Amino acid sequence: MIATASNKAASGKAASNEASTADTIDPAWAWAAFEPDAAAAWDRPRVAHLYRRAGFAASWKQLDEAVAAGCQATVERLLAGEPASDSFYQQAQRSAESLLATGNPAQLAAWWLNVMLHSPHPLLEKLTLFWHGHFATSAAKVTDARMMYVQNAILRKHALGRFGALLGEVSKDPAMLIWLDATTNHKAHPNENFAREVMELFCLGLGNYSEHDIKEAARAFTGWELRQGEFRRNVGQHDDGEKTVLSQTGRWTGDDVLRILLAQPATARFLVRKLFRHLVSETLDPPAALIDPLAEGLRQREYDLSWLVRTLLSSRLFYSPHAMRQRIKSPVELGIGLLRSLEASVNCYALADDLRDLGQAVLFPPNVKGWDGGTAWISSSTLVGRANLVWAVVSGNARLKSRVNLRRLAAFDGVDQPAEVVSRLTELLLSAPLPDEVRIPLTAVAADRNGDDRLRLARVVQAITTLPEYQLI
Repeated sequence: MIATASNKAASGKAASNEASTADTIDPAWAWAAFEPDAAAAWDRPRVAHLYRRAGFAASWKQLDEAVAAGCQATVERLLAGEPASDSFYQQAQRSAESLLATGNPAQLAAWWLNVMLHSPHPLLEKLTLFWHGHFATSAAKVTDARMMYVQNAILRKHALGRFGALLGEVSKDPAMLIWLDATTNHKAHPNENFAREVMELFCLGLGNYSEHDIKEAARAFTGWELRQGEFRRNVGQHDDGEKTVLSQTGRWTGDDVLRILLAQPATARFLVRKLFRHLVSETLDPPAALIDPLAEGLRQREYDLSWLVRTLLSSRLFYSPHAMRQRIKSPVELGIGLLRSLEASVNCYALADDLRDLGQAVLFPPNVKGWDGGTAWISSSTLVGRANLVWAVVSGNARLKSRVNLRRLAAFDGVDQPAEVVSRLTELLLSAPLPDEVRIPLTAVAADRNGDDRLRLARVVQAITTLPEYQLI
């Protein structure tokens, strides 16, 4: 491991950049479509940035194809997925069915990581993971692998669709009903868990509702229950009385409450702000002037998530220093991103264990808020764990059963000199220039011809990936 800037906390760099300039950003400039010019070229660093945010990471082929295609065409390609997407997901569904018979959610987690790794539609998987954190539901309580699979399919189905349809289907999803105790919500004893979380975490955010709104909404959701593992409305257990939710009075049902929530301007602002943090920057605190144009556009388009994602990923702001490397990689983004960029494969059961140890066990979020993200991903122990995961991948670890051809990646187009090898691997993995105090020791590692050539290249890769810049996305 190179003992240089890698010893600094990655979070420090992310937190210090551009944090005080959000109020000075012109919304008209920010949300206009990116047009390359002499000051901001459409080049490999910006392509790599797009793929890190929208597709985990890019391979060399994807980098080159995207540079040639241009920004808007590449964004559209990511939104649509590759032509093989339909057949891939049909096969993925068949493979899921074969393992669901075991009833083990841990096997389903490995299945999903494998889908993320190989999907020809990586943006769809990236957003499915985002919505999994938004509608956080844990198999630790649900315990039923098939229910978790059904919820995962719902998130994927609507990830780039309309938020209203996503909210409606998740709200009646059996796994969610169990997770938030909605199955015990009867008119004699309304359970407030789901009503609270649908306002605080799913739609409005803190400060945009009252305790009275929660109590009244809980009454509206009474009678939503499970029968033989399926959602049912129990009319006998529904409170049919008059209720006042967010200043609207009527004999509301649960569906009415969801409609009222979607009509609130706060819901669109909450969603835009959350996707801004995920796709653009977690160091900027965007003012209302920056959020409101997108929130209004989202409402006008009936919560069309594909429009919002397209606008964010195509914007000038997205390709500016305000956004580039302004978020810390989650463990899943680190692991899947490394594998996709190196065109590598691993045993995803073992990978799931490693990512759990780094703090992100998919299908097992820690609580109803999901993962905190940001600086919570980084500590002295997780930095060591991240380095160990990279080494396990690139060194051919037997437990991970990793398969990667570093010689082919490093020697492409005849590159074989140590400085060229470092430059190529750095451009693939980091897409950022290295200062001399980092580049020179890396070149020395690449020049060391003693021992196994494959392990020499593995040491170069590990050294690059332990830099603080690599922890940023």
